Amino acid sequence: MTGAGLILTVNAGSSSIKFAVFAVRGGAVAEAVAEGAATGIGAAGAQLSVRDGGGATLLAGPLAPDADEGAVLAEVLAWIEGRFAGASLIAAGHRIVHGGAHLVAPCRINPALLDELEALVPLAPLHQPFNIAPARLLARDCPGLPQFACFDTAFHADAPPLAMHYALPRALTAEGLRAYGFHGLSYEYIAGELPNHLGARAEGRVVVAHLGNGASMCAMSGRRSVATTMGFTALDGLMMGTRSGSLDPGLVLHLIARRGMSASAVEDLLYHQSGLLGVSGISNDMATLLASDAPPAREAVALFCYRISRTLGSLAAALGGIDALVFTAGIGEHAAAVRAEVCARAAWLGVVLDAAANAGGDASRISAPDSRVAVHVIATDEDRMIARHCQALLAG
Repeated sequence: MTGAGLILTVNAGSSSIKFAVFAVRGGAVAEAVAEGAATGIGAAGAQLSVRDGGGATLLAGPLAPDADEGAVLAEVLAWIEGRFAGASLIAAGHRIVHGGAHLVAPCRINPALLDELEALVPLAPLHQPFNIAPARLLARDCPGLPQFACFDTAFHADAPPLAMHYALPRALTAEGLRAYGFHGLSYEYIAGELPNHLGARAEGRVVVAHLGNGASMCAMSGRRSVATTMGFTALDGLMMGTRSGSLDPGLVLHLIARRGMSASAVEDLLYHQSGLLGVSGISNDMATLLASDAPPAREAVALFCYRISRTLGSLAAALGGIDALVFTAGIGEHAAAVRAEVCARAAWLGVVLDAAANAGGDASRISAPDSRVAVHVIATDEDRMIARHCQALLAG
């Protein structure tokens, strides 16, 4: 790879750092040459693993129990330098969950921007601090490396105000208490892929279901966000792996006022103990639940599908109809049984599933020829979307 440029993408959580390395050829983002993750950072059993673009293992081993994010990033950078001798790292792109009301496009990271992102921590306290930390560390250790922030909220920035406002006093809305929407990098990638799969329908009324451990849905018209399920936080909307999704706000008040739970205890309950895990009492992993005969596991899957189906009707109403339904992300791409149940419940919209195509796992289109609504499975790639933004900003 002598002379090639490399872009590093970083998606950091509270105890993990996921990353990918993309080659840049002819001024465009080419293949992913490495994808990796450091998990359990700061604890016994921490691991670092890296695969090549074909999924073959390039590195797998333990991290020191006392290794912090800075040490992990240093190890990743050293591995990249050793693995891709002759190639140079030309940029790093970071997934930043929240851009607030004003940061609505990818931008270059500088000290002032980092301070602005810190000010948004109250809007996403469980994500934003960990997204920002690697950018600060790289700015310290690699001061000459261009870094870029790519926001998960940006794709929804142009959604109609009516779709993003709550029925709160105007003064609170003006302070930023409104819906923002998330998973924007995934939706942006899918929007770019729609013409390759849907043809002319790509510009029509499309609902995309990003179904994974974090789950949301987005209604698109002209490949732009019209409405989405996540709101002020990434807790809203669909039932998720460990997150409750939408519920009556009065229930939260009840937990605090009647059961004496603290705000932090309620936060932990709704973010980490609910969803598929809470309903099943078994696991937050959809594959595990689908393989189980336990009634609570079946109930968790049924509730997950029911919530998606009910939300699909709401988003179709927001669009004034629906031309296509797209499944993406871990569950959306791999759980045929979930897709089948959602499509069966959407028969009233004109959805007719091709059962063989859905079960086969190789086809993009899984709807029958006589289905009024085209149904597709499209793999998402948030890392590639980040890398593309980095390259575009480098090119000016």
